[in-house]
Amino acid sequence: MHDVVVVGGGPAGSLAAAALARTHDVVVLEEHPSSGQPVQCAGLITDDVISMSGVRPDILNTLHGAEVVFPDGNTVEVRSDWPKARVVDRGQLDSLMADAAMDAGAEYRYNTRYLSHSVTDHVEVETGDGMVGSRAIVGADGHSSRVASSLGDNFPREYVRGIQADVSVRMERQDLFRIHLGSRFAPGFFTWEIPCGDFTRVGLCTSWSAGPPYHHLMDLLHHIGASDRIIRMYSGKIPLGGRRTIHGDRCLLIGDAGCMVKPVSGGGLYPAFQSVPILRDVLTDALDRDTLDEHALSGYDRIWYQKVGRELDRAYRLRSMFVRLDDDDLSCAGRYASREKVRSALDELSLDHPSDVVGGIMKHPSNILAAIPLALRCLL
Repeated sequence: MHDVVVVGGGPAGSLAAAALARTHDVVVLEEHPSSGQPVQCAGLITDDVISMSGVRPDILNTLHGAEVVFPDGNTVEVRSDWPKARVVDRGQLDSLMADAAMDAGAEYRYNTRYLSHSVTDHVEVETGDGMVGSRAIVGADGHSSRVASSLGDNFPREYVRGIQADVSVRMERQDLFRIHLGSRFAPGFFTWEIPCGDFTRVGLCTSWSAGPPYHHLMDLLHHIGASDRIIRMYSGKIPLGGRRTIHGDRCLLIGDAGCMVKPVSGGGLYPAFQSVPILRDVLTDALDRDTLDEHALSGYDRIWYQKVGRELDRAYRLRSMFVRLDDDDLSCAGRYASREKVRSALDELSLDHPSDVVGGIMKHPSNILAAIPLALRCLL
């Protein structure tokens, strides 16, 4: 009988396993043969994320800003003197975090698929290789989490579809990544071109209603002259908007399984890593008291919302406004962003706290007046 079964050996599951394994018996079930495969992330993370990960992945590149291309062709460059993001090998990051969890005492069982679990006076987990008993279960099994589904009607508000390709093209500017907005390449989201030295990581997300994004990616690759220079391609989906609950009897969710994803950028590592100490404290206390029912674990939902979820809700409201804008609106937004007082505020944009920049822009009365028509378009 283990103390905790963690379903999923990705970064969220590994960080949770490492935090719990220092004081408890933890086993991690991972359906793939290793952590970090398949890769389903652009690998663009901040220094805070690297610090919270507890490991030191290789840095492929350091980025100081972005060039945003609007539907009418207007561009706005956002740049700071401090690094906005690092480009890392996500496969290596995941592998290093799994190694760190094992060093902390967690047991990893690869090629082991979670099928279901039942709860009595303990948790009985059914896998493709037999049954595993534990006192509690942590769902870290990604965007289509079966553990999350065990908690009833618990779907995200929406999914977006993502696809990306590494192409053998070297970007002229290695200090900036490029984003396209608009329905041609990324309806409902945006594209990215991330310089990684001798290759470039090109990808995009689209709203689910736009259908499979492959043809949008091929259009973008043709546009930048890279359609015949593809090295490898990845795809996946991203849950946005939160779930009804992230806890149940003897059960907690973390990472994409808990829909802990930034709605503006689609990044999940920062909110997941913020959430791990909350999960550790709540679950450790419940294990020590041997009280693990839904009521005993309800503090996880409450504390998580106060420290992490409220910011994600604010960001989802921004996304809800964004998807109301058509190409003409986005081009108008580009002209608004070109205003010096707006652009200088955007220079301070943090990838981990994107909604904070709104306050900086609204400090200037002229910005407020100019934004009124666009804001009304978002709200109506």
